[in-house]
Amino acid sequence: MIRQLVLMFSAVFAAAGTWTTALAQYLPVPPTFNVREAEQAAGRKLFSDHCAICHAHVPGVRAYAPSLRGVVGRPAAAISDFPYSDALKKSGLTWTEDNLRNWIADPAHMVPSTLMPHPAISDPAEQIYVVAYLKTLKAPAGR
Repeated sequence: MIRQLVLMFSAVFAAAGTWTTALAQYLPVPPTFNVREAEQAAGRKLFSDHCAICHAHVPGVRAYAPSLRGVVGRPAAAISDFPYSDALKKSGLTWTEDNLRNWIADPAHMVPSTLMPHPAISDPAEQIYVVAYLKTLKAPAGR
């Protein structure tokens, strides 16, 4: 919700050049507020609440599902030691930001017969936050 308010106020006040002053009048946001960092923090919390039960974010560590370290930009079903569904292996997907948002929203719709038992995150803002966090999980060097 804060992100939507920030975007709304920034659009309204940008033309006048009073974005920071105007925003400070209406929201309890410090002048050093960083939208990207706020999205990443929200995404980290959502990941912890919805994803971390199955997915690790540490390279080489696998719980029930593959590590999501370096997932952004990686082809789907690319981790060699994980038994992905045939549907995901044949999907031809690359985990772009858009594909990740769509996957988070409804994996079974995106890739029918996927084996991922994922309760969808239907809120578009929350999807953006999770992807923002996943983008911070860089692939280990050499991969």
